[in-house]
Amino acid sequence: MTLVAFVVVAVTVLLSAFVQGSTGMGFAMITAPVVSFIDPSLIPVMLLVLMIPLNAYIAVREKADIHWHGVRWISVGRFAGTFLGLWILVVVNLHQLALLIGWSTMIAALVALLAPKFSPNRTALTTVGIITGVTETSTGVGGPPYALAYQHSPGPELRSTVAVCFLVGEVISLVVLALSGQISGHTMLVTAGLLPFLAAGSFLSRYVHHRLDGPVLRYTVLGFAIVSGAIVIVQA
Repeated sequence: MTLVAFVVVAVTVLLSAFVQGSTGMGFAMITAPVVSFIDPSLIPVMLLVLMIPLNAYIAVREKADIHWHGVRWISVGRFAGTFLGLWILVVVNLHQLALLIGWSTMIAALVALLAPKFSPNRTALTTVGIITGVTETSTGVGGPPYALAYQHSPGPELRSTVAVCFLVGEVISLVVLALSGQISGHTMLVTAGLLPFLAAGSFLSRYVHHRLDGPVLRYTVLGFAIVSGAIVIVQA
């Protein structure tokens, strides 16, 4: 990776860490397209590794508002979905997968904008976990299903719960990817160099996260879901 390319990725990581720290998601949605264009071999491992300290920080910052019932059932589904995601990563046409993920994310987000207020039940939470396990393990992007599930929750609950769900899922995915030989030394070296930029973006988010709640946060996270779906489709 050239110096210019590294600087572009570093600035992207700083910006996306700030966005995720403020809203509860957005890191992979912003970073994945940029990194995929510069060096696709870094996906999904680089995103998964960087998001572990980022989500740990968010979860600790708003730990009092974590929705543990949701974390439990999403994690159950997430574990199962990880293996399906790994299988897809190895044998399935990623072009077709990207199109499916992109269109389904956009349609689900648009439906969510029109749907009445709801609280996700155990079945819905488990389904969200399975879908996220598939998408995050195969592409590094897992935020949109969480956005749809917690769009009506208070800001602190959405950010902290999604952070814990991300954290659990990322550890599961990385362990499975490591055991299957999908992690390289080059990827880990580049990732290590990006940690200071991740820390800077995370720190800056502390000054604005408390301002995002209610309808503003809902439309923001659904907007991210729609944009991420469109980006995946365009890339495919």
